[in-house]
Amino acid sequence: MREWWRDAVIYQIYPRSFQDDTGNGTGDLKGITRRLDHVASLGVDAIWLSPFFTSPDRDMGYDVSDYTNVSELYGDLADFDALVARAHALGLKVIIDQVLSHTSDQHPWFTESRASRTNEKADWYVWADPQQDGTPPNNWLSIFGGSAWQFDTRRKQYYMHNFLTEQPDLNFHNTEVVDALLDTMRFWLERGVDGFRLDTVNFYVHDKKLRNNPPSEWTAFPNNPYEAQDQIYSKTQPENLDVLRRMRALTDQYAARMMVGEVGEMGNRQVEVMGEYTEGDDKLHMAYSFAMLSHDHTARHFRNCIETFQKRAPDGWPSWSFSNHDVQRHVTRWTPEGGDSDAVAKQSIALLTSFPGTLGIFQGEELGQTETDILFEELQDTANIDFWPEYKGRDGCRTPMVWNAVAPNAGFSTGTPWLPVKPEQAARAVSAQEGKNDSVLATYRSAIAFRKAREELRLGTTSFHDLPEPLLGIRRSHAGRALTGLFNLSDTPQVLDISGTATLAGPAQASMSNGQISLPAFGFAYLEEDGTLSLAKEDETVDA
Repeated sequence: MREWWRDAVIYQIYPRSFQDDTGNGTGDLKGITRRLDHVASLGVDAIWLSPFFTSPDRDMGYDVSDYTNVSELYGDLADFDALVARAHALGLKVIIDQVLSHTSDQHPWFTESRASRTNEKADWYVWADPQQDGTPPNNWLSIFGGSAWQFDTRRKQYYMHNFLTEQPDLNFHNTEVVDALLDTMRFWLERGVDGFRLDTVNFYVHDKKLRNNPPSEWTAFPNNPYEAQDQIYSKTQPENLDVLRRMRALTDQYAARMMVGEVGEMGNRQVEVMGEYTEGDDKLHMAYSFAMLSHDHTARHFRNCIETFQKRAPDGWPSWSFSNHDVQRHVTRWTPEGGDSDAVAKQSIALLTSFPGTLGIFQGEELGQTETDILFEELQDTANIDFWPEYKGRDGCRTPMVWNAVAPNAGFSTGTPWLPVKPEQAARAVSAQEGKNDSVLATYRSAIAFRKAREELRLGTTSFHDLPEPLLGIRRSHAGRALTGLFNLSDTPQVLDISGTATLAGPAQASMSNGQISLPAFGFAYLEEDGTLSLAKEDETVDA
């Protein structure tokens, strides 16, 4: 039987911003449970919950101080159990974040580890002696700025932190650490979760020799110095695969469970690592990267991502998404100034559902939600404050979900929201789009339903038409049937000549007549064809 996750559309929920049912301005588990009917109405298969664990919240929950409990901010374990039960009743699987590469510096493990060099957990984190002149052990940098090493006066050593100084990295070379983390994963599997999203999955293991990272091949110095290094030693080590195998062995003890890993790499390397981590049946079930979470909105880019993965890991499995809690919302990234953001939003879900693999959508994207303009005094994501204003952090994509356009705070909270709900975002509320066939919300539902109804899109092989920019033509074939998705990735109308047998199928923003298909700005269409389809533009003929 085909595994459920291979065809899944996964809906990411950021608990802090989904629904506040206590009136304190912060979302909670009860609020999520109350709003699950909306999620189910989209036709998605699963939800992914960003961290809700006990945490000091220096990095909004990605600094965990208790892996097996719920933060009081969000509720308690009973609330979590009720959420899982309601999701399952609606036919939704539940995937939860696991932030395992590092803990909070308030975690009892770290409190013990930093107390001395001889205690039972002394080697649970990455500790190293200073160099003779007192400087850090090597040149590794933190993603959030500065050195990846913080000096601790108790041990008179440095500890490693790939992120904030309050997020010390665990030592995965120590098998006791891996054993303890597997126990925390088992806790949630026993509670009925259907899978895990593994944060920064390639950051687990570091180079034991602590060798310096070489410089990257930059031409203009990047805004973040982290990108000036090629992190060949501080992450993505060969031993990482052994950790993934142990995790897979655990999840395989439970029926129909899965793991999806977040790969934090750059360039083509990120897609290659996705393949490496998912090939075979003994590591991750699937992986995603930031490859499609960038500003690159070209046919060449999308095609290269998919073809690179297929070449690198023909038996691996990708997960693709355009937005999440870490990046600017894709509608804002990809809409040119003065452009039609709704057209971009509608095309985006049609484009995503044409891709092979598992798909992810981020809360609010089904509304065509745009990035909120956050003022300096409104900042909550202080982890990135050193890069302001060139990089304004992640708050703009994390603002509250909008439910009712005329209610205070768009129905998110009766209190003061932790991040503001501004008029531009409130105008896109669910209530303003429900029942409107031409809305972004309706397009999301129809595109997801079309994917579910067509085996070509869920099960089919993938090839591409050799079309010039800004046109992408992706062909999905299965059991003697074929669909070609056509996408105009620009704000300029495009016309293609068609020869062969082809008819429009599924959701479309296009028209076809007299052997031509016209794609408006950010238009799209699916063509049902028999293998004889040829497309021509500007005197260039392209066969299927």
